[in-house]
Amino acid sequence: MTELRTFRLPELVTGSDSDIELGRRLIAAWQADGILQIATDAVQDRKTEAAMAASREFFHGLSLEEKAKLVSDLTYAGYIASGEEVTDGVADFSEIFTVCKDVPLDDSRVQDKWPCHGPVPWPSESYRVAMNDFMGLLGEAGEKILQLTALGFGLEIDAFTRLTVDGWHHMRVLRFPEVKEDSDRGIGAHTDYGMLVLAAQDDVGGLYVRPPIDGEVRPRNWLPDESAAGCFQDSEGWNFVQPVPNVLTVFPGDILQFLTDGALLSTPHKVLLNTRERFTMAYFHEPNFEAVVRPIDNPAGDDVIHYGTHFTNMFMRCYPDRVTTQRILAEDRLSILDELRTGVRHS
Repeated sequence: MTELRTFRLPELVTGSDSDIELGRRLIAAWQADGILQIATDAVQDRKTEAAMAASREFFHGLSLEEKAKLVSDLTYAGYIASGEEVTDGVADFSEIFTVCKDVPLDDSRVQDKWPCHGPVPWPSESYRVAMNDFMGLLGEAGEKILQLTALGFGLEIDAFTRLTVDGWHHMRVLRFPEVKEDSDRGIGAHTDYGMLVLAAQDDVGGLYVRPPIDGEVRPRNWLPDESAAGCFQDSEGWNFVQPVPNVLTVFPGDILQFLTDGALLSTPHKVLLNTRERFTMAYFHEPNFEAVVRPIDNPAGDDVIHYGTHFTNMFMRCYPDRVTTQRILAEDRLSILDELRTGVRHS
């Protein structure tokens, strides 16, 4: 177990010398530990606890039959039962409600059959309010962290956040059962496909991260022939993330590894079940669905990630049997992504 470095974000990131120095310290923490902590204030703590309370009420208060109805065939938002998600061919025991961008049915993108676009099947109005309030504070923190990171690398303050305008931010609200007799697996080892991950966890604990290790080659999870699923699952070198009150944990995802050409590595992590059930929420601060992401040091090169295609491919890979995936394939919604990537739209 490593004691994580904890930072306090400024009210406003202006590009001052202190901002640049803080950005350098954030980068150094990620490069050493793979993860860091951001201190929260009383207002943020109240929003976090409200979201945690809504999560517990949802998972405990609804029957499996009721939860199973909260699934959309348009978007990957909604309920995911324990065992439905698979990492490296093995079922995970996490129970999840995914909150994706809430796009109304009359939106032109939904009408035009863009994949992954549609309304969130909210279980209740109170749940919607609690989760949106929590995601709002995480979004503000995410923007500041990306601005500071850009400054720490000596880049323009908006080098990363210009990608996140109307970003495809989303969140996984998770419950893990207590440890089972035959397995302690919560979620298998993986990296996260997105840009920046901010998470809150309760006091139970179960998250393990893998810091950068000299000589260890990390998979480029965005490439079709490389996958981080199951990476280093049983190897030595994992660090337990001790739950600490009044903080958010933050680590880079695949997009930041790609953007920085590996100066920041996407952090492998896994979850083991504990002796009590555990609740956590992982928020993904993301580029715009239409964004074309290029490495900062080679913006004119051919190496690019179209974020909407990347997101869709990752979710289709995780949930091949989900009704959303089946509708994407049945209605050839992937062709829209081809049009978005090339900038050529067909009527």
